[in-house]
Amino acid sequence: MELQQEITTLAAQLGAILTDKRQTITTAESCTGGGISYALTDTPGSSVYVDRCFVTYSNSAKQELLGVSDQTLAQYGAVSEQTVQEMAFGAATQANADVAVAVSGVAGPGGGSEEKPVGLVWFGVVINGKLQSKKQIFSGDRAQVRMQAIAFALNIIINELK
Repeated sequence: MELQQEITTLAAQLGAILTDKRQTITTAESCTGGGISYALTDTPGSSVYVDRCFVTYSNSAKQELLGVSDQTLAQYGAVSEQTVQEMAFGAATQANADVAVAVSGVAGPGGGSEEKPVGLVWFGVVINGKLQSKKQIFSGDRAQVRMQAIAFALNIIINELK
C-alpha cells in the first residue's frame, strides 16, 4: 500500500478508536511540520477528538507553547528522548487531551551528525498520563522520512490504545 494511503487508513482507524473511547488527541510536531495533525483532521468527524495541535519547529516554540525547558534543549538538543517527552507532556497539558504524540527528528538532507544522523526521529506518546518514547531511523529523502514518521506515530498510538 502506498504510504499516503496507509496514513489515511491509519488516521481513520485511530479516529474510530478515539471516538469509541471518547478520548481526545493532540500533536506536538517538529520535523513532521503538522503532518500528523493534517492526517488526523483529514478524516471526516475528527472535530470530535481533535481540538488543538502544535507545530513547534523552533526551540523557542517548543519552550513557549509546550514548556520544554532551556536546560533540556541545551543538554540534549531538540532531537532527543528528553525533549519529545517534555513536548508530549506539554501538549497533553496545554490541549487538555487524553492522548498526545510528540515528534522531533532530522529529516534531512542536511543537519545530521554521527550522533544524530539524517532520518533519526524521536517519538513521545502520552496516553492518560502514561509516557513512552521510541526512536526510529528512517531512510530516504526528506519527504520520505517525514511520511514514514507520520505513519510510525499513528501506528504507535493505535497499538497502545488497542
